[in-house]
Amino acid sequence: MRQVAVLGATGSIGASALDVIARHPDRLQASVLAAGSQVDALLALCRTYRPAHAVIADEALYATLRDGLREAGLSTQAHAGTQALDMLAASDACDTVIAAIVGAAGLSSTLAAARAGKRLLLANKESLVLAGELLMAAAREGNATIIPIDSEHNAIFQCLAGCSDTTSLSRITLTASGGPFLGRNRDELAQVTPAQAVVHPKWSMGPKISVDSATLMNKGLEVIEAHHLFGVPGQRIRVLVHPQSLVHSIVDFTDGSSLAQLGLPDMRTALAVGLGWPQRIESGVSSLDLLTEGGRLDFEAPDLEAFPCLALAFRALQAGGTAPAVLNAANEEAVSAFLQGRIGFLSIPDTVTATLDTVPMQLADSLDTLLAADARARTQARALIDNPTTTQRKYARA
Repeated sequence: MRQVAVLGATGSIGASALDVIARHPDRLQASVLAAGSQVDALLALCRTYRPAHAVIADEALYATLRDGLREAGLSTQAHAGTQALDMLAASDACDTVIAAIVGAAGLSSTLAAARAGKRLLLANKESLVLAGELLMAAAREGNATIIPIDSEHNAIFQCLAGCSDTTSLSRITLTASGGPFLGRNRDELAQVTPAQAVVHPKWSMGPKISVDSATLMNKGLEVIEAHHLFGVPGQRIRVLVHPQSLVHSIVDFTDGSSLAQLGLPDMRTALAVGLGWPQRIESGVSSLDLLTEGGRLDFEAPDLEAFPCLALAFRALQAGGTAPAVLNAANEEAVSAFLQGRIGFLSIPDTVTATLDTVPMQLADSLDTLLAADARARTQARALIDNPTTTQRKYARA
């Protein structure tokens, strides 16, 4: 029986993971459920899945979680705080960890699971973007198995059949749906609202990831992820817009062969791969019928003028060191401000650009260095958001 910790259980990926787990009660059990602050949603999940442990990151909600579990008559043990989360991710309470906490907040528990040698189903982009070298080193030292759960990286994993030897790779192509604003130019994006940006045409995701998809920053972060996961330099990674979202990635090999992984846009496929590998297990997702889906597959180059966040990610990857951490931190702050209605959609890439221009880059030689760079970038991004005149003047485009 595989004991699974679902970190980020109340989010969309957590819901998909629990759906797959529930389909295999003879081989999968949700032993740890963790959430950030949605204590009522976490309690509801505990009543359904009866884990051995439940963790709420917000320590102020510990009593609510503890008392709610008691009132429900559950033996589930309540925990609170990031230290408890890290401890459980590394403990015997689980052998598999689904890392689906959004943002840099998921880094600590992801590293703990890697160091403890867990099977790590990685859905937290920021762990690789912020500290990719450290995470991959921790996984090697702990003998952890990382299976990416992003549909694109999971597709690459499948094309490689889990093989860690990527010397035969010549290029990786990540596909992008184009998000809700595909085909719009920069002027047309000026009036985009948060409500419009969070409605993705293909995927069901949380607000932050949905906005990242709308700006193509999501794809930029995936480029950095692919570099770390598969040891491929940025020059051998490309992005193509594929509106149907049926081809999730393409791998080109040195012998001229190209392999693509296709499937319906449903995260449960990637999660089933991660939970069952090397076996295939039922996910609840129907097989792909290209005729039913329209019978065509379209590809086009991304518009980097309208969606400069993708180019910014390639820039940060090329710069190396703490640049990806700065990119990620500035983007998180800008997206948060956009969702609050404090800045416009086009101010997201402008804020990230200005932050990359002003925060000095360093070697990413320790987690402390990376976290310090993250903090500096957030401070700078917040200052730019609070005082946008200079940024708007410098980065405005005709």
